[in-house]
Amino acid sequence: MSVLRIDASIQGQRSASTELADVVEAEWSATRRETAFVRRHLGAEPLPGDAWAAAVHAGFTPEDQRTPAQRDAVALARTLADELRQAEAAVLALPLYNWGVSQHVKTWIDLAIAGGENGERLLEGKHAIVLTTRGGGYAPGTPREGWDHNTEYLRRIIGDVWGAELTLIERELTLAGVNPAMDPFLESAELMKKVAHEAASQAGRTAAASTTGR
Repeated sequence: MSVLRIDASIQGQRSASTELADVVEAEWSATRRETAFVRRHLGAEPLPGDAWAAAVHAGFTPEDQRTPAQRDAVALARTLADELRQAEAAVLALPLYNWGVSQHVKTWIDLAIAGGENGERLLEGKHAIVLTTRGGGYAPGTPREGWDHNTEYLRRIIGDVWGAELTLIERELTLAGVNPAMDPFLESAELMKKVAHEAASQAGRTAAASTTGR
């Protein structure tokens, strides 16, 4: 079994989203020991920011007239689309940055779409566990309610556009204990962490048990 794992944090070992993905992977591997994880870390090794435009323009350029940059961009887009096509499931650790989807993730999504066939559902019917984390609080009634422009976007792309069977796990207040201004929320933050880790553990076991190799 092949599972595509995508990480996007720029926080290295401090990453809350990577920590959650590690929980999913550990449970998945314990349930299906033959699972092979195909990894891509968008935060540690970002995709080139100009590749999407080059790939799009290449689509309107005869192949023998494409520039080297356009050829490279088309090849990269096809590789990213193939990684999604060939995976039997996906674990996607995609944190919120600056109230939206990170530039690394947006570049990956745009290129993968460019590398697919028009309207192709690259994860059709496959389990996709999305782990998204937020430093602050965005719940109803909080001062920044409605400021999260990341989570619904991920739902639309991964669930609706790519056709995955989506499990979404969220964790907030990850900056409590880091930013002194958030010390009053430490207890709530610890509870949210516990709930998210339990959900990640359950999701890993459930998806592994119900995903059949192709």
